[in-house]
Amino acid sequence: MAKNSILIKPIITEKSERLTEDRGQYSFLVDKSSNKIEIRKAVEKMYSVNVTSVNTITMPGKSKSRNTRSGVVRGRSASFKKAIITVADGEDIDFFGEV
Repeated sequence: MAKNSILIKPIITEKSERLTEDRGQYSFLVDKSSNKIEIRKAVEKMYSVNVTSVNTITMPGKSKSRNTRSGVVRGRSASFKKAIITVADGEDIDFFGEV
């Protein structure tokens, strides 16, 4: 699997920002078929940091519904895999560059 197809995008939420500030952990949306070793190598290559640990979570899809004029529309959101990366002390990942 190609290194750039493993990491889909970083997850930037209030909870993930708190993890980054407190523990040095970063959250990524990753390919469902990737494993922890592939994720570690992809992060180390892309961001030039030393990865201490990788935790993965498969988030299940959820049922969604909304009311419209023609009735209730039901659907489902897709499931996805999330990886929480811990980097070595003193290192950090800059997602925004010089914005």
